[in-house]
Amino acid sequence: MIDKLFPLDKNYILRQAQFAMEEELLEQMVYELKRSYTFLYNPLQLMDSTYARILDEFEYPSDRIRLIYRQLCGIYRFRHGDNQLEFLFDGRSHFDKFKEEWEACFIDWVKKLGQHEQYVKTMLRMTILFDTETRAEWAENHCKAFINQYFDLKVVKRQGELLLKVS
Repeated sequence: MIDKLFPLDKNYILRQAQFAMEEELLEQMVYELKRSYTFLYNPLQLMDSTYARILDEFEYPSDRIRLIYRQLCGIYRFRHGDNQLEFLFDGRSHFDKFKEEWEACFIDWVKKLGQHEQYVKTMLRMTILFDTETRAEWAENHCKAFINQYFDLKVVKRQGELLLKVS
């Protein structure tokens, strides 16, 4: 159903660009998370056990952070998802253009979200400071709710469809 009617629709190309950059941007997301933690909780960069663990940890479950990434992808498509392609006169493909625009917007969003303690704490519980599955699930739900609140969105589920509404 995703590529059902118009395979060159802007949203299909945009979705492909977002999924092509997923791994790279997940790493960028964790990097910005570490920077945000340092800025909010340890601006003097005093080395304690928690800070050392956050800086040194590169192995963590990525399934929950992937869900947050895909939520941000959906919000971007909802906000910037006009289905009309534009004429490009610089020789780039729409795929490359969407990749560049998405990357810039994503990094900007992650930096802005990183200024909020609730986002940083929940993301750390899901990734680097992961200890139990139930805590990670709780953190994921709170992170999703915070992101929806931050972007002023309401997710309404009716008859199997998810609708995004701007409040």
